[in-house]
Amino acid sequence: MVGRSIVCLGGGIGTVNLIKGLKNYFSDISVVVSMADDGGSSGRLRRLYKMPPPGDLVSCMSALIKDNDLHLSNLLTYRFKGNRYGKDRDLGGQKLGNLILTAMHNITGDFEKAIELFKKTFDIPGEFLPATVKAVSISARTIEGKIIHREETIDLGKYKGKRILEKIFFNPNNAKINPLFTKSLKNADVIIVGPGDLYTTIMPVLIVPGVKEALAESKAEKIFIVNVTNKPFETKGYSVNDYINAVKRHLDVFPFNKIIINNNFTPKIPPSLNYKYVNVNGVKDYENLKIVQRDLIDEKFPLYHNPAKLAKTIIENI
Repeated sequence: MVGRSIVCLGGGIGTVNLIKGLKNYFSDISVVVSMADDGGSSGRLRRLYKMPPPGDLVSCMSALIKDNDLHLSNLLTYRFKGNRYGKDRDLGGQKLGNLILTAMHNITGDFEKAIELFKKTFDIPGEFLPATVKAVSISARTIEGKIIHREETIDLGKYKGKRILEKIFFNPNNAKINPLFTKSLKNADVIIVGPGDLYTTIMPVLIVPGVKEALAESKAEKIFIVNVTNKPFETKGYSVNDYINAVKRHLDVFPFNKIIINNNFTPKIPPSLNYKYVNVNGVKDYENLKIVQRDLIDEKFPLYHNPAKLAKTIIENI
């Protein structure tokens, strides 16, 4: 094991794949997850029980289960048959781990205590932190100036007009950083952002008040991982430079010293998925920013990174 402290910012399948690879090299892993999720089964539990969204935290905790216990991981990520976007009170489409964390929240009356109880019950290492002290809501402004509300609406492109995003913001603007998040950034040896949905997963962590300043003060290696493919309603047609510029639009700076991108575009992506590879043309090393290009593709499911390839690349570049 490499004796360095890793902090991963994001949530969702991108972060899950990242930590699946990293856990084979690092024992000190912290994961910070956005509390803006209001869609699907997680959003239903958020509304029904007036609690932060459990889904991404459960997925990430399941990915760090000791000894690669697939039976336990599969149990916690088991999804009941039905519609993820169904009625709030329906069991259908819910994930078992989400229901367990929800029950623990209801029992303890505190979300962070529920996370610790979940970890203890299933013997899960690592730290798992909500980015904000409470659930938050985001809105987005499109290039036409239209304001779109709710994470699910933004993510799924459920609005009229040009689905090209310019900026996201908290609405209401009352987000407060989790003090444990601040502490994790201060103590980190390596900070990794991404991969993940740029506007609905990554940005709701980066724009939390205090994060920009904490990143600037940190002496850690700061790595930004660009997605393998572009999501239709978030980053359609984006190049690597577009990812960099999107971060700058929100933070006024690009606070990372390394950026990791995939350069294998051989596997065919089914046209029906409407995903395209991120354009790497024109990308180059900027001042104080090293560009690392590798074959990072998951050959079986080329929308995402291969956990082992990604972890190996990180190890080679820290």
